[in-house]
Amino acid sequence: MASVELSGGEWLDANRANWDERVPVHLAATDFYDQEPLRRGGSVLDPLVTRELAERFPDGLAGLRILHLQCHFGADSLSLVHAGATVVGLDFSRPAVTEARRLAAEFDVAGRARFIEGNIYDARHLLPEPESFDVVFTTWGTIGWLPDVAEWARIVAWYLKPGGVFYFADGHPSSYVFDGDAGPAGLPVFAYPYGNTEPDVVDDPSDYADADAALANSRTFEWMHPVGEIFGAITAAGLRIERLDEHYEVPWRIFPATEPQANGMWGWPAEKWLPLSLSLTATAPES
Repeated sequence: MASVELSGGEWLDANRANWDERVPVHLAATDFYDQEPLRRGGSVLDPLVTRELAERFPDGLAGLRILHLQCHFGADSLSLVHAGATVVGLDFSRPAVTEARRLAAEFDVAGRARFIEGNIYDARHLLPEPESFDVVFTTWGTIGWLPDVAEWARIVAWYLKPGGVFYFADGHPSSYVFDGDAGPAGLPVFAYPYGNTEPDVVDDPSDYADADAALANSRTFEWMHPVGEIFGAITAAGLRIERLDEHYEVPWRIFPATEPQANGMWGWPAEKWLPLSLSLTATAPES
């Protein structure tokens, strides 16, 4: 991979402009981003994450301090708050962070929900609190926007208390080699090499939450991070992976060929061709 300036540059400017523009689109897309459960004090976490958090934390999240990296406009962060945690969310989009703070005030949980605007690679300067979180939480559509997962993993490890837990769920890297529905039986076709170490520069005005959206800031820089790279980065950062699972469902329509599942997720219509998502938990070493 060619050297990339992590603190800024064309990749960051383009991706941030794209996500800034997505915020009002997502706030209007109430079918996908339904905030009513939050207004009732509930959760909008998807079934997969909800199940795995319950398995990892059978006594619940009450009293835990959680850092939510790449938190978007805070819907999942506030779900964790409603479950009893105290949460700090970080995102690089100013409109997203502004909305997250507004929602925290609306739900009267601003005392337990703090949101910080900034590039994740600047996190240690923006939030200089090493070994201060029980959990670091990162889910759905995150590391594909980042050029360096080794540094990302070091940041995660830096924030965890001894014995703290990192929870991660995202699209499976094998699914990101595909695009569209142009192949036999309407299945997606190969478009992006799994082993590509350079960014894919994509010009796509569409949005996953609104089929009618046409984004003006449509050019993005996206990176493929194979499973081995993710695993290696996390373990090299000093964390111990205690569980890694592959799943055949995701909480958005990743390809037109995928179909809604009974639990509200999206999956293949018939055969489980390839996993669509992965999740893992890792722990920081005890003192």
